[in-house]
Amino acid sequence: MGLMAGEESRTVASTTACATAPASDGTETCERPAGGTDGPEPGHREGGAPGADDRGAGRSGPRVWTVRLLVVGIVLAALNLRPAIVSLGALLEEVRTGLGMSGTVAGLLTSLPSLCFAVFGVTAPRLARRFGPGAVVCAGLTAIGAGLLIRPFTGSTAGFLAVSALALMGIAVSNVLMPVIVKQWFPDRVGSMTGLYSMALALGTALAAAVTVPVTEALGGNWESGLALWSALAAAAVLPWLLFVGERGRAPAERTPARERNRGERRTPEEGTPGERVPGQHPSREQAPAPGLRITRSRTAWALAVFFGLQATAAYITMGWMAQIFRDAGVPASTAGLLLALTMVMGVPLAFVIPRVAARLPRQGPIVVVLGMSGLAGYAGLYFAPAAGALVWALLLGIANCAFPLALTMVGMRARSGEGVAKLSAFAQSTGYLISLPGPLLVGVLYQHSGGWGLPLALMSALLIPQMAAGVLAGRARTVEEEAAAGR
Repeated sequence: MGLMAGEESRTVASTTACATAPASDGTETCERPAGGTDGPEPGHREGGAPGADDRGAGRSGPRVWTVRLLVVGIVLAALNLRPAIVSLGALLEEVRTGLGMSGTVAGLLTSLPSLCFAVFGVTAPRLARRFGPGAVVCAGLTAIGAGLLIRPFTGSTAGFLAVSALALMGIAVSNVLMPVIVKQWFPDRVGSMTGLYSMALALGTALAAAVTVPVTEALGGNWESGLALWSALAAAAVLPWLLFVGERGRAPAERTPARERNRGERRTPEEGTPGERVPGQHPSREQAPAPGLRITRSRTAWALAVFFGLQATAAYITMGWMAQIFRDAGVPASTAGLLLALTMVMGVPLAFVIPRVAARLPRQGPIVVVLGMSGLAGYAGLYFAPAAGALVWALLLGIANCAFPLALTMVGMRARSGEGVAKLSAFAQSTGYLISLPGPLLVGVLYQHSGGWGLPLALMSALLIPQMAAGVLAGRARTVEEEAAAGR
């Protein structure tokens, strides 16, 4: 955090070096300081990399405390993006008993996150354009808190599903907009901020898995209170985002400097490239999107969508059912929750390491295969010795679950332009979540009708084969723009 504070100070300090000048539309634009023609190009350090020193835009530059508050808000938001799912997985047996829920309906419940992410996630960019990303995230966190508080006390399976959908809707829009906000406010620190965000997400997942059962037991075994407790964390996350509702939440430098616009010079990362939409920018000042990029005709885009969907399938099956697998093998409920927490907490360090390694490799296929083989070994262990080697299987499945940060990394590597990244990300995630819908539900059906975990584990293992194949194809050194240009 000390490094971040230093970078924030440089970001704010840089805003004082930018003079403002009226543009033809009445807005203020950022001009180079007088005598600055001999200095380095704006938006670049002497080494040529984009820097924080030039990202400010006159009077719109945020104060240091505002940027720090946004960092706190991002961390708190990320902490809330998985407890609604994982806490339910830890208490699924109690919820099923309390509501008289069948295994098939429980499978539907574990498929609900994918459905909500696919349906509501695609609305997030449109909502952000209309109301601002900060306002949408604030509303999403409010929906998470309300859903988590209400759903345990609905008293019926239908009510539980409906209110769960409310919380998951909030997670869906927040999940989509977090990378947008990181890119908008921290264009020169996307890697470090994404790593911080991913680590907080993994930490929230592990925390929910570890403490839900012990806290429920401390509350007298009342599963309703154990689930509702997580609404307090969501309520705390809403507070910092109130500052970023509306105009106050917009990042600086959303306009293209007039002199650079006229002279055709390179834009800074925050100003965007031709065809790249800057989040929060007024439509009248946006660059027209570059024509011709049809993402559905890209083999790489489809491979990445399949990879994203199958890794999401494995992740939601793990979050929804792994604790139950251990409990059915005779592992105490509290220990099963800790094992699930161990699986989730593996994402904290690996979410930082894997993207950095992947970015240095021309092909990401070897990492895809390593993660897939870890999953196969973990599923085999759950079948042959679920209780005896529980710790090892939890670790292996934790490694396999780190396909998610790898998928996000490949989204950024498989497109050259800002428009390409946006289109590829939207396509891969929306299509991927649709692909992941049947998996958790089918596991619930197989579990109910077979009376054991043999068939579900066989299905989970079988899905890893096409996941690895799609990941290897998506990890090839090519971009969707190249495929569009080649007519493929």
